[in-house]
Amino acid sequence: MESRSLPVPDGLDGTRVDAALAKMLGFSRTFAADVAEAGGVSLDGVVLDKSSRLRGGAWLEVEWQPKEGPKIVPIAVPELGIVYDDDDIVVVDKPTGVAAHPSLGWEGPTVVGALAAAGFRVATSGAAERQGVVHRLDVGTSGLMVVAKTESAYTALKRAFKDRTVEKIYHAVVQGHPDPLSGTIDAPIGRHPNHSWKFAVVPDGKPSVTHYETLEAFPGASLLEIHLETGRTHQIRVHMAAHRHPCVGDPLYGADPTLSARLGLTRQWLHAHKLAFSHPATGDWVQFESAYPADFERALAILRAD
Repeated sequence: MESRSLPVPDGLDGTRVDAALAKMLGFSRTFAADVAEAGGVSLDGVVLDKSSRLRGGAWLEVEWQPKEGPKIVPIAVPELGIVYDDDDIVVVDKPTGVAAHPSLGWEGPTVVGALAAAGFRVATSGAAERQGVVHRLDVGTSGLMVVAKTESAYTALKRAFKDRTVEKIYHAVVQGHPDPLSGTIDAPIGRHPNHSWKFAVVPDGKPSVTHYETLEAFPGASLLEIHLETGRTHQIRVHMAAHRHPCVGDPLYGADPTLSARLGLTRQWLHAHKLAFSHPATGDWVQFESAYPADFERALAILRAD
């Protein structure tokens, strides 16, 4: 068990417990919330929960059980498609229900674990649980991911994503019809002020830019092609929900559960459809495409029949 005892800086007066612990002790917001929910946070002797507000100058006591960091566990994922493979990179077609890499609280399969189980060796650069991972997809989002197999490929791809030279094209089915039918959403994204697991458009968030175009319109829904200029967590889901067009099947961001049930969806209709970039070893422009999974095709068939 570890503990810290310290005064609350005046600059954090009125700050939520989970947000304050993240700033003061370097915890993740999720871990900070877990510590508070376990009764490990008190202010002047009064136990607080994660949403309690701190008072500047008051005495804060925090006690927690350190968590063992996430590790890569080789777990075979037969549904993981290998789209392309050479000495420098491997491009995979990730199915739903698979995380990009291990993280605290996730006990399911991961892309890096599946690659390890299949005998792939990837770059050792990056955090131990994220080796070779240069970008991520949400657990419920399917489609294309590239993983670096060499250190030089990792460095080159990380730079390409940072410099926004990678072309990332997603397809999404959203509720309603965006107005205009094509456009750009430029709105900063950060942690949701009231929900640990959500993100939101917030004034002090990171710059986030999403370009969209309507490919097909249905009664009450639209199929969009989306180009990401930036790559924030949940970016497409947050931006579309902020414009009152959440991804169909996405209850976390306000999707209509009745429509989701009618379409047979248990996750957001969001697919990493195309990925293109300069090959890190040759410099050649390479591009890849992933077909829609069966559950998305069924949902589209129902929408087209309306």
